[in-house]
Amino acid sequence: MALQGKLDRFKKQQEKCQTTLSSIAATKTASASMPSSLVPVKFSTDTERLQHINSIRKAPVGAQMKRVIDLLYETRQALTLDQINETCHVDMRANKDVFDNMRKNPKVRYDGERFSYKSKHALQDKKELLFLIRKFPEGIAVIDLKDSYPTVMEDLQGLKAGREIWLLSNFDSQEDIAYPNDPKVPIKVDDDLKQVFRGIELPRDMIDIERDLQKNGMKPATNTAKRRSAAQMEGIPSKPKPKKKKNEITKRTKLTNAHLPELFQNLKN
Repeated sequence: MALQGKLDRFKKQQEKCQTTLSSIAATKTASASMPSSLVPVKFSTDTERLQHINSIRKAPVGAQMKRVIDLLYETRQALTLDQINETCHVDMRANKDVFDNMRKNPKVRYDGERFSYKSKHALQDKKELLFLIRKFPEGIAVIDLKDSYPTVMEDLQGLKAGREIWLLSNFDSQEDIAYPNDPKVPIKVDDDLKQVFRGIELPRDMIDIERDLQKNGMKPATNTAKRRSAAQMEGIPSKPKPKKKKNEITKRTKLTNAHLPELFQNLKN
């Protein structure tokens, strides 16, 4: 009886193996009949991600530092080394050169555990921005304010539109300077400067005025040449210059040189 049981089990194992072999053979036959162009080829997305991370970590030190500084600037949060690694794939634990240079960077603050972005002026909103500008009646460069917080440029334009500040361009460096428009700020102008200003004779043509402003390092608020060109293209005639009246002598003219009759030969009736 024991021998018969062993034989039965052996037969069942043979049948199972035969079924498995038949299934494998059928699969190979189906694959062989399928055109090669239709066989799906799958790439691991994880492999692509690892290749991307590897290319970042093999990049020059400066390129990796820029990724970290950009991350700190955009988030405005204090991040640990692990958080930075997870977000932008720069591993400063493994790359000592990046870590050491980041600690020395003037745009970065490191408290021994976390890195954060360090702007020149620690501002949070428009109110603090206006308060700072009013501390500089002689003007403050906009480039020193650009990285204070993400919406600082929009707030500068809003303050300008509300006439709370002035934004004037420096012609030499093409940089804007922010000036406070605060009536409480005393501004004294020397009498000599007033006389010089009042003694300047302005050109009659706006184009000449704009040209003189540019020569003296100021940006004109108008562009007369462009406006006139656009008007000509639209067929709008330019205003004629007023003609000067010719000084003629009439009977109503008071004659003071009656003893010189040749002066009055053109006297009109």
